[in-house]
This record gives sequence, C-alpha cells and structure tokens, in this order.
Amino acid sequence: MRAGVIVALAGLLGAIAATPARSAGTLADYPDMKSAFIGTAHVSVWLPDGYAAGKTRYAVLYMQDGQNLFDSASNRLGWPAHEPWGVDSAIAALDGAIRPVIVVAVDHMGVRRARQYIPRAVFDRLPEADRRLLEAEYGGVPFSDDYLRFLVKELKPFIDRTYRTDPDRDATFVMGSSMGGLISLYAVAEYPDVFAGAACLSTHWPLAVPGQETPGESVVEDAFESYLRAKLTKGHRLWFDHGTEGLDAGYGRLQGHIDQVLLLLHWQPGADFASATYVNASHDETAWRKRLADPLVFLLGPAGG
Repeated sequence: MRAGVIVALAGLLGAIAATPARSAGTLADYPDMKSAFIGTAHVSVWLPDGYAAGKTRYAVLYMQDGQNLFDSASNRLGWPAHEPWGVDSAIAALDGAIRPVIVVAVDHMGVRRARQYIPRAVFDRLPEADRRLLEAEYGGVPFSDDYLRFLVKELKPFIDRTYRTDPDRDATFVMGSSMGGLISLYAVAEYPDVFAGAACLSTHWPLAVPGQETPGESVVEDAFESYLRAKLTKGHRLWFDHGTEGLDAGYGRLQGHIDQVLLLLHWQPGADFASATYVNASHDETAWRKRLADPLVFLLGPAGG
C-alpha cells in the first residue's frame, strides 16, 4: 500500500433461510425483508465463530452490495472473474486486532442500484441539466434517502432486537465500494448520531456510468463540497481509498478534493480520516479483498474503537 495525499493506515422480517457454514462463522439470510420505505430487501447477517456460546455484545458493520461479500458459497452476483470479498475470512484473520463485530450485508437493488446509492442531497446540488442527465441514465431520481431510512429506522432496530449487539453509535459502522462508498459516506453525514464511521473503497465520485456523458468534475466537486461543508460533523472516522488502474485511475483528483475539504473542516489525517492509494489496484472485488484488512483496522481497531 502507498499512502495517498493524506494518510493510509496499515411486518419487517421476511422468511429466514438456512444458515450454512462459512469459511468462518455462520451466515443467516433474510431474503425477503419487508420495508415501508423500499419495498423488500435481501439481508444477510454474518456471525463470527464463538458468537452462539458467548455473552459478548458486538459492534455492527453494515455493508453494501451484499451479493458478493463473503465466500464463494454465498456469491449471488455470479461474476466468475472476481472472487468475493471474503469478509468472513478477513475478520477471522484479524482476531484480536479489531473489536468483536458482526456484519449486516444488504443486497443492492439491481438496475436501481445507482438510484439506491447516489446521495440525494448531493444530486440536488447539481445544476438542473446535470440532474436531468443522471435521471436519464439511471431511470429516475435517487431514492437513497429512503434506503437510509430503511437502514436506520427498520433494519438497525431489527438487528439490535435479534442479535447480541452493542447498539450505541460508537459501535455502529458502514462500508461499501464504488457507489456503495458514496452511500456509506452519506449515511454518516445524514445520521451522525447513528453511525460512528464509514469505509469508502474505490468511491465513485463521478456519479455517472463510465463511458456515458457525465457532469463536469468541477460541478461534482462543488456539489460534494457544498454538501459536506453543510452536513459533515467531526467525531467520526472516515476511510477513503482508490487504486491506480481501470476505473479507479480516474478517482485521484476528485478524492484529493474531498481530502482538502476535510482538512478545511479541521479533520485530522490519520485520526479522523485516512485516504489511501493502492498502486496497480483496479476496480473489482479481487482488489478490495486484498486490502480489506486496512479499513477494518482503521474503523474497528484500538484507535477506532
């Protein structure tokens, strides 16, 4: 890993499916969880080895794109070119280096994924012509506010009732990649009393589909800066990273701008946030799997816990 501009640190319940063994821990599936805000969602809950026999209360990490986060047996995305993230194995390998944690993974909503994850308040700050451009590409305006309402008002209360969690803000985190990084940042900014921190891997700052007409970088920078200055509060931890290959190769300038905004807001690099560049890493699960330990330690290690 090479450091970037800043610092890189080494009716709700649907039917529950069977709980097959994972590479580590166990996975409970809720394939048809009902929501007043988004209809239904597929949710998976990963419990580490020892959960059933203990009395420990666990921190909770909410993760986006749940189709492809654990081992191959739970891969519902069907992308044979890339191994799943292996979140179960990564957390098990960090035993003792991070606080005890369970993972709640929420599937993306297919063709509606971009509208699910693009921050609505950032979208609303774009010029009208750029908003119309994105609406045309994605089939409508973002419903990310409703998705966050599902996470905060429906899913988190269910998880805290059903599992042995520490429900406090300081034990609640969120993580995602690409547009999943956008919604993870948005969750912390919109619900600062619910989430203590977010990890945003290969964050898709440009907002638009690669190869399509996109809003100008300066327009996107202005929208994010305006939003973050208005909403982001200290007392949280944010991890950002990107690679240097493929889609990630275009993220450096925009990430640098976000880093500067955080500095202007008096966030301390290495303590409040980290921004890392991974040389030769691309925009895929294989790359995120290789560096997953870094954001996990940043959020859940002794300094973050």
